[in-house]
Amino acid sequence: MPFEITVSREFCAAHQLRLYDGSLEPLHGHNWHQRVTVATDNLDVIGTVMDFHELARLVDEIIRPMNNRNLNELPAFQSTNPSAENVALHVAHSLKLPNDVRLVCVEITEAPNCVARYVP
Repeated sequence: MPFEITVSREFCAAHQLRLYDGSLEPLHGHNWHQRVTVATDNLDVIGTVMDFHELARLVDEIIRPMNNRNLNELPAFQSTNPSAENVALHVAHSLKLPNDVRLVCVEITEAPNCVARYVP
């Protein structure tokens, strides 16, 4: 795809991962950083992939319910471990894009140098 745009957002949230032995790690929080990249083969009638502000609005709608929350308590993570990878997957599956625009990737950084990337 020759044209891509990316928006970056941040939110604060706590989580506890369910570990391999079935126990929960201690509850802790992160300042999560998120990058969503979308693409298209052809620019729209005004010469854009899509409006940056519209993409940011769509992403904000998805992360708003997670901001300042314990991710374990949210419906999206009742049966799914709230890992950075699953947060990226949740964002990707929740994103509703215009017809000619496709998701390239969602990157979630939960701590410096710890990035999870979902590529559909």
